Amino acid sequence: MKGKLNSYTHTISACFIGYVVQAIIVNFAPLLFLTFQTSYHIPLSRITMLVTVNFGVQLLVDLISAGFVDKIGYRASMLLAHLTAAGGLILLAFLPDALPDPFLGLLIAVVVYAIGGGLLEVLVSPVMESCPTDNKEKAMSLLHSFYCWGQVGVVLLSTVFFSVFGIGNWKILALIWALIPVLNLLYFTAVPIAPLMQEGERGLSVGELFKSRIFWLLLLMMTCAGASEQAVSQWASTFAEQALGVSKTVGDLAGPMAFAVCMGLSRLFYGKYGDRIDLDRFMAGSSLLCVLSYLVISLIPVPALGLIGCALCGLSVGIMWPGTFSKAAASLRGGGTAMFALLALAGDLGCSGGPTLAGMISARAGDNLRAGILAAVVFPVLLLLGLWLLRRVKAREKTVSKI
Repeated sequence: MKGKLNSYTHTISACFIGYVVQAIIVNFAPLLFLTFQTSYHIPLSRITMLVTVNFGVQLLVDLISAGFVDKIGYRASMLLAHLTAAGGLILLAFLPDALPDPFLGLLIAVVVYAIGGGLLEVLVSPVMESCPTDNKEKAMSLLHSFYCWGQVGVVLLSTVFFSVFGIGNWKILALIWALIPVLNLLYFTAVPIAPLMQEGERGLSVGELFKSRIFWLLLLMMTCAGASEQAVSQWASTFAEQALGVSKTVGDLAGPMAFAVCMGLSRLFYGKYGDRIDLDRFMAGSSLLCVLSYLVISLIPVPALGLIGCALCGLSVGIMWPGTFSKAAASLRGGGTAMFALLALAGDLGCSGGPTLAGMISARAGDNLRAGILAAVVFPVLLLLGLWLLRRVKAREKTVSKI
């Protein structure tokens, strides 16, 4: 089998599917939030905890992975990521009904697949980065677009499944989604994986990274990128159903799927034309568009405009995550596994903090999601500030190096 899959084209394809797996982990459960709330009588405040725990566990895995990924190797780590991702989805189908407290069953399942999600966040980008490809920024944006197409697939196919077979059969769908990480696990046993660092080189240590002002700004930007994306994405379905008063089917299609399609188009656009576009300007314009979309969603009480705001938000956040990864790879040569792990940590911190802040503010405002999304506008504003500071720091360091 290895002889047949010895091309790095297969490695790139496996990485693309890896982000589809990540999309399943992040986006499947939120489609069921109202179902969990009604079927298991779990209040919105505890449902919020599922989002927090998901990204919190991913964050913890990001933190510790820098210490063991290089030791056990990228292939073994990638296999472990897919194994836990599949295991968590399988547990999601069985544990809530098997335990006296359904919420505990949901929580355990989320923890298991979040381990896989955290590992994928750390592993997929550097494995892709190590492949011999032209124009790494374009390749990175294209890679991350597959997260979006995975999200579209999860929302669209799940919605069709629920419409045909009923929402009560969601456990069967969880098992179907588990097949994708199982099959990609087998794929990763056969594809070639190039070393991230050339022979004789070593990556920067955590201590060396923390001494860099550029790295601290990149951490801020990754945190805000994750928060800007997930503050709307995680609540898009619930927002469409509750705040806009539409059905679950319309809510899922018009909320998270429209968001994901627009995010994917943004990444696909940069993946195709990135060599002609200034990344800083593209990210700055996207941040401003993100602020506008948040204001439309939260302040204009017109359902159609609210849904358009969700789509615009997806378009605006598309470049934030892959763009920051690309800027890090270009700015900190030799960052290695530690850099990608810590950037993933910061991104997942934002992914956890964004929807959690929105959920907490919403709960305090009487379950008003508009208020929560309005509060989260701080994240794209901070990302814009980070871009400006990063440009100033890099210009100053370039001036010093000339002297």
